[in-house]
Amino acid sequence: MQELILQTDKGNVFYWRSDKWNVGSDTIFFLHGLTADHTMFDQQIAYFEDRYNILTWDTPAHGQSRPFEAFDFNDTSAYIKTILNRFSVKQVIFAGQSLGGFIAQSFIKRYPEYVKGFIAIDSTPYGFAYYSKFDTWILKQVEWMAHLYPVQLMKRAMAKQVSVTKEAYDNMMQMLEPYSKDELCHLMGLGYAGFLEDNCELEIPCPVLLLLGEKDKTGKVAQYNKMWTKKTGYPLKIIKNAAHNVNVDKPQIVNAYIHDFVKKL
Repeated sequence: MQELILQTDKGNVFYWRSDKWNVGSDTIFFLHGLTADHTMFDQQIAYFEDRYNILTWDTPAHGQSRPFEAFDFNDTSAYIKTILNRFSVKQVIFAGQSLGGFIAQSFIKRYPEYVKGFIAIDSTPYGFAYYSKFDTWILKQVEWMAHLYPVQLMKRAMAKQVSVTKEAYDNMMQMLEPYSKDELCHLMGLGYAGFLEDNCELEIPCPVLLLLGEKDKTGKVAQYNKMWTKKTGYPLKIIKNAAHNVNVDKPQIVNAYIHDFVKKL
């Protein structure tokens, strides 16, 4: 993968493009979750980079894309559009894990004509009907509540919650390592606040696949996915012995589902 930089007025965004690039091939853009970085998709990139054009990044204010002035869904969508235009990508397939699924839907909200398919990996839907008043209230409390915990204890608890396997736990701990307590708490607050502000009733004009770890205990992600598939008819694949970072816990199964989905587009 080739490391590249998108310079913005708020900071540099680091992103990666597969070394082999065929303008006529499908392009998959992998979007990682909150407080994570692009390395959570190492197993997907290794599997797909010889099959499709691959893009991934460290979301603004995450990983190498730090320091960054502020995290904003509107700006984030515009940055993705700029990256796609750099490589003449007219239609993209998003694979978004958790926050990455929010970012994909935020992009679809603004630039629906660019999107050929969307794979939501342990993410949750745009739409007001899914979220109760209590759900909305609790998301607004995340930042100050996170400050109550010692930072190393919080990082270990976060890594344990999103993983079943040692590989997934170690990957999450590695991704969390660079953050100070203040930065980590503020980023969590910005991520959820940004989603609440950007949320809307969204019609997704492309095929959608929902992937969910059977042991995902992060918030109400499992419940939201069951509501999502019931309301829309989007296929939901529940992956056994996997938690929130399902693509790290069970990469072979996730890769197979993604590959089958992309081939049918």
